[in-house]
Amino acid sequence: MPYVATNGIQLYYEEAGDGPPLICIMGITGPGSVWANHVELWKRHFRCIMADNRGVGKSDMPSGPYTSAMMADDYAGLMDAMSIERARVIGCSMGSAIAQQLMLRHPQRVESAVLMCPWARCDRYARDVFEHLRVAKAKLTAAEFVRYLQLLIFAKPYWDNDASYETLMDGRRLAAEEPAPQPLHALEAQADACVTHDVWGDLQRVACRTLVIGGKSDIFTPPWMAQEIAARIPGCELHLYEAAGHAFHWECIDDFNPRIVRWFLGA
Repeated sequence: MPYVATNGIQLYYEEAGDGPPLICIMGITGPGSVWANHVELWKRHFRCIMADNRGVGKSDMPSGPYTSAMMADDYAGLMDAMSIERARVIGCSMGSAIAQQLMLRHPQRVESAVLMCPWARCDRYARDVFEHLRVAKAKLTAAEFVRYLQLLIFAKPYWDNDASYETLMDGRRLAAEEPAPQPLHALEAQADACVTHDVWGDLQRVACRTLVIGGKSDIFTPPWMAQEIAARIPGCELHLYEAAGHAFHWECIDDFNPRIVRWFLGA
């Protein structure tokens, strides 16, 4: 199986496609396989690399706390092990926090970056959201925890669509059947990384081409978070999806997937 030793842990990764490397960094609780429906298109243009972040999937799950800087260093080590000097980077939610740190701590390694539903710092609301994830994880069954996450990340139009709603039900069923769910200590450690992430004072140092994407109906990381990052990073582009939430990349997948290809190719 494809593992690399990086930053004191074993990190599991998968890759698909040929072309310039694209590092795909998923959010809290999500393994790299969550990128599958996006990579199906992207792999025609890029060498897509999807790792399980520390604390989830097949990667090591050491005790916390974790930090976004620590997790960015995990990815720098992954790039070293794969002999990748520079890469395009896309990060979703917590993955966008990791990507921000990669852009700041290892600027020579990032060709360009897409930050999905990002934040640069937590306010009281965001801290409470991440703190409550810990409570929910500790008290709910796996299926009910996924249901809770779905309520946070999908906007009303997705719930109103019959086919989309069935995918939500499928997600709960799969969670109930998962033989090795993310353990509580690992979720808590990832939540620590989310709460303590604060690069507000450094974003003006970002030198690479950057696109920020969010959903106007996101209640997890509200759109003002995306807007303030886009305003802070020099030359940053911003796109907000109408009537879409934190999971706009699934809600608007037919637009999102080719949009990412066009942007990374410079069109």
